[in-house]
Parts: sequence; structure tokens; C-alpha cells
Amino acid sequence: MTDYNKQGIEQMQEGKFEEAASSFNKAIEEDPHDAVAFANFGNLLTAADEPEKAVVFYEKAIGLDETVAAAYYGAGNAHYHLEQYEQAAKRYGQAVQHGLEESDVFFMMGMAFTQQDDIRKALPHFQRAVELNEQDVEARFQFGLSLAKMESIDEAVLQFKKVIEQEPEHADAYFNLGVAYAYKDDARKALEMFNKALEIQPDHLLAGNGKKNVEAILSDKD
Repeated sequence: MTDYNKQGIEQMQEGKFEEAASSFNKAIEEDPHDAVAFANFGNLLTAADEPEKAVVFYEKAIGLDETVAAAYYGAGNAHYHLEQYEQAAKRYGQAVQHGLEESDVFFMMGMAFTQQDDIRKALPHFQRAVELNEQDVEARFQFGLSLAKMESIDEAVLQFKKVIEQEPEHADAYFNLGVAYAYKDDARKALEMFNKALEIQPDHLLAGNGKKNVEAILSDKD
């Protein structure tokens, strides 16, 4: 007997979206109460950049089985793509409640709160994402940004330095280190960081602006 869910996932991974849709359809026809098949179809629609349709399939999956964590996570991603950040955060939280203890879900929950300008809620989720996957450079960078926005500057500096250790060409990490040193009134160190950001990315407008401001401060001191 063919496992249409497995077949569909393999086809989706190969970029064969039409074949995958056919396989997931067969899985649903075979068992109309198969929540996983509906969640898989939702994943396919998300991958095909049809998040509105995807939400319908995720909601169907959740209605059939409230314990399918992947359906909540998928629904969260679809809502996020639709810029429905409050709904996205809610669905990510439900994915965690149903056992999805993975770095990606905490990272996306942090991003959903960031999009709502709720840094206080975003910060612990980025922290958890980093704890679960210390190699996730983007999660660490967002953790550092959140710390900086909460004015925990020394802690933010530590995270940005770790980002650079992991990804030496991370221009934005150097720029934010420059901002942090400027905040700490260390203009020379700030200038060094802005220059490094511009060395990596010459068109980094924010770093260019930071460099000009710091050079003006230093020339006034001289």
C-alpha cells in the first residue's frame, strides 16, 4: 500500500509540486480524517506561496486533531507571510504547547513579536532559539538586537561578537557593535566597527551615516 504522505513529501522536496499535490489529495481521499495529510497540503501551499489557501488546510488539520504540532507551526508561518503577526505568534505558541520544542519555532515566535514591536516578549524566544541551536547565527543576531533595544548593551555586545565569530562577514553585526560602542561613548571603537561594516558592505548606508557622525565627534574632540 502506497504511503501517499511520504510520497508527497519526497516529491515536494524535489520541487515536484503538482505531483505532491496529487499525492496529498490521494492521502486525503484515502482517509478524510488524516490531519497530517491536510497539514502536509498546507506546507505545500505555503511553499507554493499561497499562504491564504494554506491556512485553510492547517485549520482543517487542527480541527481533525488538536495535537498535531506541525499544523500549528505551519499555520504560524502562513499567518506570518500574510503579515498577521498576532495570529502567527498565537499559533507558534500552540505548536510549542503541543511539543514542538525546536529552535525554528522559537525564532519565528520572536520575529512575530518583533514585528509587533513587542521586544520584551520577543527577547526570551530568541534566547531560547539560541539555547536550542547555538549555530543559528540569525537567531543570535536577533537576540543581540533585542538586548540592545532593551538597553542591555553589554549583553548585546557579547552576542554580536559571537555572531562575528560564527560569521566573520556579518556587516550588520559590526554596524550594531558600532552603535553599541557609540552608546558607551567609545567613539574610536565605534568608528572601527563602522569601518569594518563598510569594508564588508560598502553600500551599508547606516554604517556610512554612523561613521560620519562618529568622525564629527572625534574631530570636535581634537
